[in-house]
Amino acid sequence: MKQSEAKMSGAGFLDFRLHYSDPKMTDLIVRDAVTSEVISAGGYLWKIYCSPRGDLEDRGQYVSMHLELINDSIAVKTTFQVFLQGRGGEPSFSHEKKLVKVYSEDSNYWGWNRFLKRSVLESTYLSNGWATFLCSIVVLGADTITVPPSNIGKDLSLLLDRKVGTDVSFIVKGETIQAHRARSQVFQAELFGSTADSKSPSITLQDIEPTTFKAMIGFMYTDELPEDDEFGDAFIEIMQHLLAAADRYAIDRLKLTCARKLWDNISEDTFAPILVCAETYNCPVLKSRCFDYFATDNNLKNIIFTDGFLWTVVVTGISTACC
Repeated sequence: MKQSEAKMSGAGFLDFRLHYSDPKMTDLIVRDAVTSEVISAGGYLWKIYCSPRGDLEDRGQYVSMHLELINDSIAVKTTFQVFLQGRGGEPSFSHEKKLVKVYSEDSNYWGWNRFLKRSVLESTYLSNGWATFLCSIVVLGADTITVPPSNIGKDLSLLLDRKVGTDVSFIVKGETIQAHRARSQVFQAELFGSTADSKSPSITLQDIEPTTFKAMIGFMYTDELPEDDEFGDAFIEIMQHLLAAADRYAIDRLKLTCARKLWDNISEDTFAPILVCAETYNCPVLKSRCFDYFATDNNLKNIIFTDGFLWTVVVTGISTACC
């Protein structure tokens, strides 16, 4: 048995290969299983079991596949999906199977006693004596992203009480934007701290676009963003830039608001950049929702073999090991 493993915090992927011409394989009897190494996905440890001769009741006519949760846990909702690699190395979904189960201490082992007939596997999928099962494990979370209640009233009251609402101009890519000194704790440290900029009526910012900065400042005053259609075709890109700015300036509510808008607009085309944004700017709740989307319906098989997915693997730091 050989395996190639990829790991994400919310998902794990495994090329599970069985060597049918290996003498050890021919010695296996019904219910004997070949197991994978331990796989990490969603903060839990897993192991895949494959019985090349299936269960007793089927008299060795089927191949069985099961997934075991190794950790002790109350409830872990998980998608387990398996399909095969064709003789030419291409993915085949003709005999794909998928289950969604809640794993717990009492039910930590799920799968299929009759995953595939041995005769079909041997006649259709063996290549140089090897059969390759492509397995994915995705730990699912909640169905939405929760945004905390607005605290604008409390914050504006504190600014008024402390009399720190001095006017200031921001120079952003040559454009001057008038504002009052703002709500973010990180912003306040920059504007009211000991730096030279903090004493200047005009502050130049180099690493943010005017559209993004205006939306951020507007949110600081109103806890609202412009309507989505005001950003036109650049909506997804601007939401990513806003999430990055919110992360830099510790505007947590804006960060989660952008995360929810990105999640509401996720698709096969936007999956890769949104997941990279969530990883780069420390937004685990959006990252988790991306994995949920990845595990839904046909999304996994439509995304996993795209160039965008391979780029995502590199940027998000998925490690790969072979044994």
